[in-house]
Amino acid sequence: MDIEKIRSDFPSLQQEFNGKPVIYFDNACMTLRPRQTIAAMNVYYEEYPGCAGRSIHKFGNLVTENYDNARERISKFINAKREDEIVFTRNTTEAINLVANSFGFGKGDIVITSDREHNSNLLPWLILAEKKGITRKIIKSKEDDTFDIETFEQTVHGAKLVSFVHTSNIDGYNLPVKDIIRISHDAGALVMLDAAQSIPHKSVDVRELDVDFLAFSGHKMLGPSGIGALYGKYELLEKLSPFMVGGDTVSRTTYDSYEMLPPPEKFEAGLQNYAGAIGMAAAAEYLDKVGMENIQQHEKELTAYLREQMSEIEGVKILGVNDNELAGGVISFAVDGVNHHDIAMILDQTSNIMIRSGQHCAHSWFNAHNLEGSARISLYLYNTMEEVETFLTQLREIVKLR
Repeated sequence: MDIEKIRSDFPSLQQEFNGKPVIYFDNACMTLRPRQTIAAMNVYYEEYPGCAGRSIHKFGNLVTENYDNARERISKFINAKREDEIVFTRNTTEAINLVANSFGFGKGDIVITSDREHNSNLLPWLILAEKKGITRKIIKSKEDDTFDIETFEQTVHGAKLVSFVHTSNIDGYNLPVKDIIRISHDAGALVMLDAAQSIPHKSVDVRELDVDFLAFSGHKMLGPSGIGALYGKYELLEKLSPFMVGGDTVSRTTYDSYEMLPPPEKFEAGLQNYAGAIGMAAAAEYLDKVGMENIQQHEKELTAYLREQMSEIEGVKILGVNDNELAGGVISFAVDGVNHHDIAMILDQTSNIMIRSGQHCAHSWFNAHNLEGSARISLYLYNTMEEVETFLTQLREIVKLR
């Protein structure tokens, strides 16, 4: 994998501030975009800025063709059986909310989540518990912060849906989703995965996993913001009620009746983010050309070195699962006596090192652990060992401030 060639594709990495290059380590929040993604979106805006599926003129035909091609490209990226198993959404959050609000949950229906969920996979179930009386069950992690598969196996019976994060944005921990899906199906439960942090970093095959629903975002995989996708097995999408309705969701209406279109159209109400879908497809194309296995191996090498070095710095504590075989390129950490926001600010101001600080939209996990927050570094395909060394040098300086 030619890192320098890859880096040359990213205009934002060519900048300098105060004579120093940009070091971007906030990839779990949002990745940077290559020229290829930007160019694909610009082609839509410059050459055929029309409405898909509505107008029969040349612009309309071109955007319809390219929007359909984008759906097909995303379906191939995750190896869906058919392209109409892909519903375009604004992001992972909307995709999860779509399932939560379309599934037809009733009082007493059981939904199981883990104790390390992003707010996007917590709040919809909290709201449904309030409004419809669903029963929520949370699988607490073991003492070493890994998933408690034994407790899950004892708890899953009677559940209607299991909704877990695939890769945690707290510490990069990869849940044993193959076992979770197998156990869930044996117990008669369906499974939805929040794949926002897994899709960009490793090969995810929905047919191999046999997952029922899977949600992910464009902005975490080199694509634009404001676009994401829900994968669902087609027979399950057919059973879901529409989440939002309006233009493009129906084949016919009268003043008193309507006829819904089949999936995915019945879930894509109103004018869609055509440029976003096209950009997301270009991002998937870029990732496939680099090779997901190459990306995963590159991140693994950087993260292994980073975890090893950080573990040797006195006063630095790595939170969550600190095992490179179990956790990917996300590391949340604390420095004794130094506020996590101060860590991020110092790194940014001294070296243009951009990390995240706070509770990372996982307030429930931090509150359960009596933590105000953490500093978080998250890596991607364009990061280098030299950048990691710069970070470590600055981290050692920050430790001296205690």
